[in-house]
Amino acid sequence: MVRGLRRAAGGPTRIFFTADLHGSEPTYRKFLSAAEFYGVDALVFGGDLMGKLFVPIVRENGTYRAEFQQEHHAFDADGLEPFTRSVERTGFYWQVMDRGAYDAASEDPLVQQGLFQEAARERLAAWLAMAEDRLAGSKVRLYMTGGNDDDPAVLEILDRHEGEHVIPCESRVVELDEEHTMVTVGWSTHTPWDTPREATEEEIAGMIEARVAKVPDVGRCVFNFHCPPKDTPIDTCLKLQDASDLGPGELPGPDREGGRFHFIGGGSRAVREAVERYQPVVGLHGHIHESSGWFRLGRTRCFNPGSEYVQGRLQGWIVALRGGRLTGHQHTWG
Repeated sequence: MVRGLRRAAGGPTRIFFTADLHGSEPTYRKFLSAAEFYGVDALVFGGDLMGKLFVPIVRENGTYRAEFQQEHHAFDADGLEPFTRSVERTGFYWQVMDRGAYDAASEDPLVQQGLFQEAARERLAAWLAMAEDRLAGSKVRLYMTGGNDDDPAVLEILDRHEGEHVIPCESRVVELDEEHTMVTVGWSTHTPWDTPREATEEEIAGMIEARVAKVPDVGRCVFNFHCPPKDTPIDTCLKLQDASDLGPGELPGPDREGGRFHFIGGGSRAVREAVERYQPVVGLHGHIHESSGWFRLGRTRCFNPGSEYVQGRLQGWIVALRGGRLTGHQHTWG
């Protein structure tokens, strides 16, 4: 059991929840600032920490060149910082290298993977240090997990973290206050992108059961599950084309017929069944960026903040808990 705050007698515990920041530097900084700005007692992150791409910046004869967002960029030393800030806003990683290092990496996929992982590990380590510094002197804890897009080799940085304010919460029962606990599952069902932490519905159900078995009162527990409940307004996404005929590196496009797009539920049946069965005090979910909102399953309200990390905008939910009940909620954006 990981112990959290002791709230003032009679007051609710206020949690700020977000997910799917995907490496975006300004969005993460906003997330940390949300603790003071909204006056919450805890920050909860629901998975997908890592960015999606690595941008090499080639330095040659005093000029820097890079490809970013399908455009060629060339600039001098004064343009390096503005360019890297724009890369970090979208969550991508970058590194300056000479032409020889770039050519060598271009010919070796293992080198490319190593560069990506190392950049991701460095950013996650910097984020953890930033959180410890920003939250120092406060009672706020940041409960953090990885999502389906997060490489286990990178998540080792989080798993090994032993700071005062950042708590790795996957596979643990977290005591949010003297009344409420939280359990976390950061994995998702299978996706067209074959991400690092995907599992079958049966495997996700097993993860949930293993965590819930350690909870003293599941009716006063928060479910922090990256995948939202299946076939609800908070898991609706575009259906993609069959990926079986695609070539290497090709991504499936939206499925449509007669000019009309098709939509499906991208969430988890196991998550839905667990919420319906156990009726936790609240469900916190992410994964489906375009389906922000909330939905009730029995007595339990399930929330998805959505994500606009590419634009550097933070979306979140503030939920207030007291006596095993949800006493208030507010969607935030900015």
